[in-house]
Amino acid sequence: MAEAADFQGTRPSPARRWLRRTASAVLGAPLLAGLLAVPAAGAAPAAEPAKAPTGSRTVAVSLDTLSPSVPAEDDTLTVSGTLTNKGKETISSAGVDLRVGPRLSGRGEVDDASKRSAYVPGVDPATIGDKYTVKFPKLAKGISQDFTLTVPVDKLGLDDPGVYQLGVSVSGRTTTAPYEQVLGMERSFLPWQPEASDSRTKLTFLWPLIGSPHVTAETRSDEQQTPVFTDDELAKELAAGGRLEQMVSLGSRLPVTWVVDPDLLASVAAMAGKYEVESGDTTVPGKNQAVAKQWLTALEKVVEDGKVIALPFADPDLASIAHRGKNVSGTLSHLQNASAVAATTVETILHVKPSTDFAWPVNGAVDSSIVDVATSAGAHNVIARSDSFRETTELPYTPTAARPIGGGTTAVVADARLSTLFDGDMSRAGSSTRAVQKFLAQTLALTEQAPDNERSIVVAPPRMPTAAQAQTMARALEGLAGNRWTQPLDLVAAAEVKPDPGATSKVPRASAYPKKLRAQELPTQAFQDIRTTQGSLDSFETILTQPERVVTPFGNAVNRSMSTSWRGRSLEAQQYRDAVRDYLQSLTSEVQLIEKSDVTLSGRSATIPVTVQNKLVQGVDRLVLRLTSDNIRLKFNDDGSMAELPVSIAGGHSQSVKFDTATSANGRAQVTARLYTEDGTQYGEEMTFTVKVSEVTPTVLLVIAGGLLLLVLAGIRMYSHRKRAVASDTAGGNGDGPEQPSDPTPDTGPESGAPSGTGEKVDR
Repeated sequence: MAEAADFQGTRPSPARRWLRRTASAVLGAPLLAGLLAVPAAGAAPAAEPAKAPTGSRTVAVSLDTLSPSVPAEDDTLTVSGTLTNKGKETISSAGVDLRVGPRLSGRGEVDDASKRSAYVPGVDPATIGDKYTVKFPKLAKGISQDFTLTVPVDKLGLDDPGVYQLGVSVSGRTTTAPYEQVLGMERSFLPWQPEASDSRTKLTFLWPLIGSPHVTAETRSDEQQTPVFTDDELAKELAAGGRLEQMVSLGSRLPVTWVVDPDLLASVAAMAGKYEVESGDTTVPGKNQAVAKQWLTALEKVVEDGKVIALPFADPDLASIAHRGKNVSGTLSHLQNASAVAATTVETILHVKPSTDFAWPVNGAVDSSIVDVATSAGAHNVIARSDSFRETTELPYTPTAARPIGGGTTAVVADARLSTLFDGDMSRAGSSTRAVQKFLAQTLALTEQAPDNERSIVVAPPRMPTAAQAQTMARALEGLAGNRWTQPLDLVAAAEVKPDPGATSKVPRASAYPKKLRAQELPTQAFQDIRTTQGSLDSFETILTQPERVVTPFGNAVNRSMSTSWRGRSLEAQQYRDAVRDYLQSLTSEVQLIEKSDVTLSGRSATIPVTVQNKLVQGVDRLVLRLTSDNIRLKFNDDGSMAELPVSIAGGHSQSVKFDTATSANGRAQVTARLYTEDGTQYGEEMTFTVKVSEVTPTVLLVIAGGLLLLVLAGIRMYSHRKRAVASDTAGGNGDGPEQPSDPTPDTGPESGAPSGTGEKVDR
């Protein structure tokens, strides 16, 4: 590591070392007496490690506030926290003291000091004096007690600028140990830089606005295409006190580089209008438009003069793509599409032109395949981390972040110690304060490593910080506000800083990729699922008259299926992909063939209609309906046993496609109807029906003709008879015609409303 050979700075003065040794001897005297009083027979075996003689873990000390974080000469340092007696006895004559010193040399000593938990005589500093001790008559077991220490800075004994140990200890007596001893201790750090140093480190702090997918592929059929959300959890993050609200409000006053997922912006913009939320098997109207609008307005104002880095849409998991997805056809094209829409999305919503030249793999862990995937999507800068991009030489300082790695690509290597300081639970005041003070201490120690060598350092914090983590990060950056040993620099400028010639530029091997991270990757099956969905989408869009209404929401959903946020949530990721696929299938099935009953042809030729139904709101065209017969004697459109006709249907309508048929013999034929796109891709399910051919013979025709002739002759005879009767009545001379008979009763009943019987008879 670069810090393995931290150079040694100025040591404490001999007088101060003597005072500390004296104090340690005084505190250790009761301990020595107690050890000598133990009978030899009861002595522990030599191989058993000795327990802490002072019982310094008896009381848990939480150091909740330290103000100011970076004191000046005329300040007063205030330290407050909580004591909790975890022992089995009541502690009497308890006193809480502040301990300062010695000055630490290098980042390694800062790390070592933070790892110690128990009080170590001769190593931990002495108290600053009884004048500033806070007394407690007793601390009952299991009881917590708040404390506050206030000390003028000029009483702390701070000498040269640098990082000093700071500790809060509690001493007291118990029944079994009736002498004063240290029963608990908590450590922190006090950066001391009363004046701005001549050499300052350029510090780049990434401020990520990244979320997890909340928008489905589903939209309503209205003109606005009302989006449907999986839940309304995003609104909680945007509301006052929520994670994303805190990121914007805190970041607005900090010198940071905004790293934005365009999908988050698109989702919030969708929420700012009309939207719906899934609720069981139905959806309900969303009600958080005001929250979304307020957040977007605040963010737009904050970034108008700042640097914005746009990640590919939906923050795709580059490592998963590199290790498991790139060999699945279409995966890299999805990544390229996600990168292509990033700038447009950010510019449309925030009205700023972002940089899309950066890729950020999970935890900055990289290997050559990840770099290849990132650059294939257009990135020329890859944000790595120093615990992945390890130094191969023993540099006595932390090198500059930018490293050329070939092919015009730069690895921007974030400092792992600083970047991971905020990973834990920062909701407890003690944890937050510890992280803030260590961050300040590490940045000062880093600057002091090589004061004549100004370097550029990048901090890449958690990808999706909690509200508590965001608050802790903000406090840490506020501690640097005076620019005493650092100065802010945006990420774009950091990537262009002249590289350190001694820093490594070798990309790690694939075998060096962390196993824990590899286990969280999206499986190959995920990318195969995405490929299947995309194939169905490609076929579907070709038949639509308004394909953009489908392509955009489904394209975004496909990108969300590759999101980094699915790590560690494999079940939720699978459910999201399945939902996208199922909804697409439900849409494609809205264009279908209507089931047809068997058909009977009474003749050598006829027309067979096949109905295609379109339940979509928009029209479809560029479809082809194909009929095929398993009987070569049944021909369609005089073109053999297979025929095709184009299909074009308006939204919400059906179309009857008619095929001319001809046959040369009686019999049966199995006919298959299926839809195809213009490029020959099958669409939907096939439908089969039976065609029965019943030819009319010459003999039957003669019989029918004879019957018709008899009917004609009978009609002529009736006409003649009626004419003679009328003439006879006229000859009678009375002038009144005979009474006319009424019209004969019809010989057909009323038309039935019942469904027709099975089968369909088609006559030419």
